Amino acid sequence: MRILAIDVGTGTQDVLLFDTEKEPENALKMVMPSPTTLLARAIGRATEAGEDLLLTGVTMGGGPCGWAAEAHLDAGYRVWATPDAARTFNDDLEEVAARGVEIVDEAQAAELAGGVRHLEMLDFDYDGLARAFGVFDIDLDAVDVLAVAVFDHGAAPPGYSDRLFRFEYLAERIQAGAGLAGFAFGRDEIPARMTRLQAVASTAPAGRPLVVMDTAPAAVLGALEDPYVRGHDEVVIANVGNMHTLAFNLREGRIAGLFEHHTGLLSREKLEELLDQLSEAKISHEVLFADHGHGALVLDPEAALLDLVAITGPRRGLLADSYLLPYLAVPHGDMMMAGCWGLVRACSRVLPWTAGAIEEALGPA
Repeated sequence: MRILAIDVGTGTQDVLLFDTEKEPENALKMVMPSPTTLLARAIGRATEAGEDLLLTGVTMGGGPCGWAAEAHLDAGYRVWATPDAARTFNDDLEEVAARGVEIVDEAQAAELAGGVRHLEMLDFDYDGLARAFGVFDIDLDAVDVLAVAVFDHGAAPPGYSDRLFRFEYLAERIQAGAGLAGFAFGRDEIPARMTRLQAVASTAPAGRPLVVMDTAPAAVLGALEDPYVRGHDEVVIANVGNMHTLAFNLREGRIAGLFEHHTGLLSREKLEELLDQLSEAKISHEVLFADHGHGALVLDPEAALLDLVAITGPRRGLLADSYLLPYLAVPHGDMMMAGCWGLVRACSRVLPWTAGAIEEALGPA
């Protein structure tokens, strides 16, 4: 059985082709620029060329592409966008329009397409990946399962904090008792409010099983593939991403607590303090939210010694030289594939028929 797992981040998209008949270390891998980074470059080229811009497609990851669109408008050029594409910048289309983006329907977009730079927005470019693998004589159409992770704030109601909306979703999924794999869904099970996950499903090829998942829980679940991490009953695992940092306190396999913050607002000292507070069950949701983070949740009020801090993610250097002596998790020998390995494990819960082959190849979950 083969699973194509793609972890879509802000800086990179990390791609793993897992084959149950091969050693995990022999799985094929790519670490390439993220879709939002690629789109930002394309928008920048339109700005340099002095061309107006039409954006169509689906809701995708923002950040770099949103900043590029703002720079395009600031340079005096126009940006048109269909509603789904525009929601990449903000779920409230009135807010997007207030920034200068002109919202058009599909018919209007078709009329504009011939006279402006036209760019399509999407997180999961299956055709592009198929071409890349095809250069090396790998046919992605023979893959059995597709699995994609993206970070999804969810579609918050107008006037409601998207930070709070996302954290309430995280808390709801955890309290449902499904664990880290509870953040993964099959194609027809995605909550309606998780619009970015829904967009991935809408652009994925039909006819094959699809699993979608949030990136941060996927990375933490993947970190547990490192045998040293898995061997500890009490462990704090932090995924220090380019934009967001999420940490879980795991106690004998249970989620005892978590927090999520914006990486750009964290210093080494602040992150150390939060990790200490998480293990001691003293972390405050109100304080973290007031600091412009997403929030914190304590499920087990019993304090514990910080036995092991395991970290993954592209910004893990934030804890370099920390007194916490963090362990750099390397699932199957590659930190950058943590999210992808988490996706593979999540497939065994979402698609139970895959569990036997996955556990035979990787060991018990």
